[in-house]
Amino acid sequence: MNQAFNHTTYIFRKKVFKLFGGSFKVLDTEMNLLLYSEQKAFKLKEDVRIYSDESKSEELINIKTPQILDFSATYMVNDTKTGEHVGSFKRKGFKSLLSDEWLYLSPEGTEIGKLKETSLGGALLSRFINLVPQNYIITDSDGGEVAKIQQQFNPFVLKYTLSITNPKPRIDRRLILAAGIMLCSIEGRQQ
Repeated sequence: MNQAFNHTTYIFRKKVFKLFGGSFKVLDTEMNLLLYSEQKAFKLKEDVRIYSDESKSEELINIKTPQILDFSATYMVNDTKTGEHVGSFKRKGFKSLLSDEWLYLSPEGTEIGKLKETSLGGALLSRFINLVPQNYIITDSDGGEVAKIQQQFNPFVLKYTLSITNPKPRIDRRLILAAGIMLCSIEGRQQ
C-alpha cells in the first residue's frame, strides 16, 4: 500500500479554479501533498480518481458507481495498482437529507462501519447557512470510533481535516480516505 495511506491526519482542500469536474488536494499537517483527486466532468456515473500527485502519472484508487445519478448510490473503491476491490460505501439516500450518513461495506458487501454527521442541529444549520462547518464521525460495525472529519470554516475554499483516531482501524484506510474525498466532492457541489 502506498505510504500516503499511513498518516493519521489528512487535510482535504478543494482546488478553487477548476472549470469542469472537481479536484482535491490531500495534504499532511505540514501542507505537503500526499494525494491528488480528480472527478471526471459531464459523467452520468461518478468517476473519481486518486493519484499520487498532480501530474497524475500514478493512479492509486478509483471510485465508481454503476448507478446513474442515484441519490443513494453505492460507490465502489478499487486499488488500481493491485486490481483489488477495497470495499464500497453507500449514501443513505433520504436519511441523508437531514443529516449525512454513509455505510462502509466490505469487498463482499457486508456493513463494516458508518460515517455520519455528529449533530442533527449542526447538519440542519449547515444546509441553510453555508457558514456552519460540518463535523462527522466514522465508526466500525461495533460502534467504536475510527476517525473524525471536521470542516474548517472558510467561506471561499472547501477544506476538511480527517483524523484517524484508531491506530489500527478495522476499516481499510484507502476506503476511509476515498469516502472522505467523495464526501467533500458531494458537499462541494451542494454549496
